[in-house]
Amino acid sequence: MSILRPQLDQHLAQLLQTSLFKDYCTNGLQVEGAEEISKVVFGVTASQALIDRAIAEKAQAIIVHHGYFWRNESDAIVGMKQRRIKSLLVNDINLWAFHLPLDCHPEVGNNTQLGQLMGWPVVGYLTGEGATGLGLWGELPAAQSAEQVVFLLEQKLGRKVLHVAPDQRPIRRIGWCTGGAQGYIDKAIELGLDAYVSGEISESTVHSARENGIHYFAAGHHATERGGVQALAQHLHKAFGLDCEFIEIDNPA
Repeated sequence: MSILRPQLDQHLAQLLQTSLFKDYCTNGLQVEGAEEISKVVFGVTASQALIDRAIAEKAQAIIVHHGYFWRNESDAIVGMKQRRIKSLLVNDINLWAFHLPLDCHPEVGNNTQLGQLMGWPVVGYLTGEGATGLGLWGELPAAQSAEQVVFLLEQKLGRKVLHVAPDQRPIRRIGWCTGGAQGYIDKAIELGLDAYVSGEISESTVHSARENGIHYFAAGHHATERGGVQALAQHLHKAFGLDCEFIEIDNPA
């Protein structure tokens, strides 16, 4: 099965409601390639390694969470950026990237997918509401120890988790926001949660967790944001019969 680029572009924009977001980058089609698309490669970041795999797989499109043209970066297409974009253009490969829209989506979003993977029931958002609500929190059916949460995160995500523990209190109310969302620990504290999970950690996050009495878990930026693109791949395969393949490019961060 195949689809024309404009049709896929329209479907993705409507599904992910990109027009609702003020983001740090361009959401949607970032590099134009082939008109007809039958093979789509998915990944977390549009790295050279992912592009090379897409070329080897003879894909006409790549869809990622982390694309190009970020706010405050240089406009010059030189060095690494030049090599990546050249590879896409020479091989006629389309590149779509979705940042906040793929974090927030209630079905294929990174936060929804992490919650489903971990079996965390959703009660509400950390901030915002509806389509643009960012971060989730929920209440576990039964209290868990911090050690249990670490074990499950490491088992499900396949990486070591950094845990900052204020004490030995059990965890019942837990919040999460994937990727570089360590700053949203403040939202978790405001909500009175027992624990907060994000991908990355900052030096100040440790002090916030200790001094505010909240468990904090850094589970990896890359590891926590694989779910969205994988769910989107499944969606497009089911909707259009496209050959959709998620390719894991290992990243310990």
